[in-house]
Amino acid sequence: MQNAIPTFLKALWLTLHLSFFGIVFSIILGFFIALIQFYKIRFLNAVAQGYIELSRNTPLLIQLFFLYYGLPQIGLKLDSYICALIGITFLGGSYMAESFRAGLESVGKIQIESGRSLGLSEKQLVFSIILPQSLMVSLPYIGANVIFLLKETSVVSAIALVDVLFVTKDLIGSYYKTNETLLLLVLCYLVVLLPLSIVFSMLEKHYKKFLG
Repeated sequence: MQNAIPTFLKALWLTLHLSFFGIVFSIILGFFIALIQFYKIRFLNAVAQGYIELSRNTPLLIQLFFLYYGLPQIGLKLDSYICALIGITFLGGSYMAESFRAGLESVGKIQIESGRSLGLSEKQLVFSIILPQSLMVSLPYIGANVIFLLKETSVVSAIALVDVLFVTKDLIGSYYKTNETLLLLVLCYLVVLLPLSIVFSMLEKHYKKFLG
């Protein structure tokens, strides 16, 4: 186990790197999708809804296979890391959009109309009235989605990315130390996910107290 730790740490770094950028891009994409749905922009709203249904109702593994094995058939070959990043962003964006949408729709229409009557611009409404209140509703869902996406990165080994699951299968195949290797795998995810869960819980309590 001690000899395998450096290999696991190297693979964990790739998992964290991929997860970080995938989650950041998911949050950005999800926020804009949620705004499109909230303001019901005619054509874009239909596109956004179609994207959410497609993303949420297809497994990440199938999306990765399409990107990594399907696109080269039409002459578009992407690096496995880029495919994984696009796949996580594509999947995560839909979940983040639903989280943001739930928060945005929780803000009372009276408050929005009152802000408009006071002469606030749409930008001022979003950042001064809508976002601060909606974030309190969205934050628990966003935290759950972050943890969900981190766990979903375990399937990227299917497209030859050397993440912690790839290393686990490789070590089991080489040394037949199944229990020890699986224990390291569990510890890797626990070390990352448990602090994240605690941080989001603390953020939620702090944010509620701040707004209260």
